[in-house]
Amino acid sequence: MAYIVTDYKVSGKGRVEICLDGKETLWLYAKEARQLSLEEGMELPEGQYRHILHEVIGRRAVKRAMHLLERQERTEHQLREKLAQSGYPGEAIEDAVAYVRRYHYLDDARYARTFIRYHQEKSSRQRLEQDLLRRGVPRDIITQSMEEEYSSDEKAKIHRLLEKKHFVPGTADQSEMRKIYGFLMRRGFRSADIASVLRTGWEE
Repeated sequence: MAYIVTDYKVSGKGRVEICLDGKETLWLYAKEARQLSLEEGMELPEGQYRHILHEVIGRRAVKRAMHLLERQERTEHQLREKLAQSGYPGEAIEDAVAYVRRYHYLDDARYARTFIRYHQEKSSRQRLEQDLLRRGVPRDIITQSMEEEYSSDEKAKIHRLLEKKHFVPGTADQSEMRKIYGFLMRRGFRSADIASVLRTGWEE
C-alpha cells in the first residue's frame, strides 16, 4: 500500500502540514520533511509512512508526553486529550501512552489514590467519584481506590468544614443557613447528612 502526498503546506513555527490521500494529516518540522524528501504529489510507500508515524512523530509524542507528566500528574484520558490537541495522530498517541505506562510515569490507580487522599477532607465520596470520572479514570479503579483510601465519616467532614468557616449551627439566620447548605451540596454531601449536622450541631 502507498499514500499520495496531496498537500504540502508550510505553517508557522517551522512546521509542515502534510496531507495524505486528502484525508490524513501529519505534522512535521520543516527539517524533518526535507530529510525525508517529501513533496506534494509524491507517492509515500507504506514502510516510509510507518517510519514517519512511529519513529519520527511517535518518538516526539513520547517526549511531549514525558514533558506533560513532569509538569503534573495526569490520567491516561487527560494525557490522550492533550496529545490529540497538539495534533498527534492516533497511532503516535498509542506509542506515547504505551511508553509512559510501561515505565509507570502514567498510572490511573496511583492518580486516583493520590487524588482521594488529598481532596477527601473537603469533598464527599460522591463528589470525589464524579471528579475522577470526569478526569477519565475507569470506574473499577475508582471503586478500588475508594476502598483503599477513603475515610467514610461524611458527617465528621461536614463538621470540620463548618469549623473552618467558623460556622456554628443554631446561631445563623435563614440566609446564612441557605448559603452554607448550598456550599455543602456543591461539595457533594448528601442532603440528609447536611440537615442532620445543621440540626444537631456538634453533638453527634
